[in-house]
Amino acid sequence: MESIKIENMLNLEETMAKDLFEGATYPWEVLPKIGDFIMELGKTLSDDKFEKIGDDVWIAKSATIFPSAYIQGPCIIDEEAEVRHCAFIRGNAIVGKGAVVGNSTELKNVVLFNKVQVPHYNYVGDSVLGFRAHMGAGSITSNFKSDKSQVCVHGEEELETGLRKFGAMLGDDVEVGCNSVLNPGTVVCKNSNIYPVSCVRGVVPADSIYKNKTEIIKKY
Repeated sequence: MESIKIENMLNLEETMAKDLFEGATYPWEVLPKIGDFIMELGKTLSDDKFEKIGDDVWIAKSATIFPSAYIQGPCIIDEEAEVRHCAFIRGNAIVGKGAVVGNSTELKNVVLFNKVQVPHYNYVGDSVLGFRAHMGAGSITSNFKSDKSQVCVHGEEELETGLRKFGAMLGDDVEVGCNSVLNPGTVVCKNSNIYPVSCVRGVVPADSIYKNKTEIIKKY
């Protein structure tokens, strides 16, 4: 399962949360640590570039926050990010440089790397989205199993995560088509595409196109 290790999925130079991943092997290992990490990182942010708003919310002065957006801490919005109308950030969220959180998009316990786009009524919970990952309109991460059991990652082998809430891990440059559902424990390796209106579970290899669960083809 080398392909789903942090070093093979994510460019850690493209997130202010680089230190969060230190010592971890797989990206989902950081999910229980996001809130505490934000609290510590927030204290170190430059007053020249960031402003603390309310309780434990740090927003870059170059970021654009639309008036109807709701942001609950702990949360950090990095430079030149954009949080659009009616976005609902429920806490434990890091929004990277130049990232877009769109209209009616909901975030909870997430790390969005730089240039991530979740621009149109997306739900992203208990997830990590790598550099330049993009989720099409209406696509969501489903983060809780209906039987309330712990989430496993199903790839070449089954990996127990010890987590009951775990949405999706998207590598760098992943494209998710409109109205797709990424089921709990989905891992999409870098530079892969998900067809619109897909129902995805398990591991999608790097440099692949996911058409359906029986048809995953290499890009090159």
